[in-house]
Amino acid sequence: MNITIIGSGNMARGIATRALAGNNAVTILGHHAEGAVALADDLNGDIDSGVIGDPIRGDIVVLATPYDAVADVLTRYEGQFDGKVVVDITNPVDFSTFTPLTLAAGSAAQEIAAKVPSAQVAKAFNTTFAGTLIEGQVAGQPLDVLVAADDEDTKRAVGELVESGGMRAVDAGPLARAHELEALGYLHMALQDKLGTGFGSTVKLLA
Repeated sequence: MNITIIGSGNMARGIATRALAGNNAVTILGHHAEGAVALADDLNGDIDSGVIGDPIRGDIVVLATPYDAVADVLTRYEGQFDGKVVVDITNPVDFSTFTPLTLAAGSAAQEIAAKVPSAQVAKAFNTTFAGTLIEGQVAGQPLDVLVAADDEDTKRAVGELVESGGMRAVDAGPLARAHELEALGYLHMALQDKLGTGFGSTVKLLA
């Protein structure tokens, strides 16, 4: 698959690493060309780079930006997400107070879906940390990536991306479940100091 990742930070690095491990083609689009080029040069595989505003080439577009940067990205790409799978990885948190934001739409993913109604929006990767994505596992266990979306083909496409990178995709239900996923993502972050895991833990479902 062709994957476009919008953003060139730590989460972009982690998701790109997994996507490339699954033999997918990846394009990194950063706010600054230098950062995107530097990230692409650090990774091995079929990878290209550009700046935010360049045309979208991927079948799947991953919004690897902070929540408060998403609105600008959607404005810049108005109409270009039509027919594409758009993956929202954000957790809407006020980092100045480290408190979750209350969104009228219910979740960041539902907010995005309302703004790009001709795209297929999925929530995924928001409960995984960047460093663990680079490895694809914690304590010898593959990462679980919880995926919420209304469209089954969208879930299947995101699931293929996840599993090609050596992780396990878990169907979390419809996009409305993004509300609970974002709460879980916030809780996972909030536990880091108390657990002393340094953002090296993962959320894992065992049976």
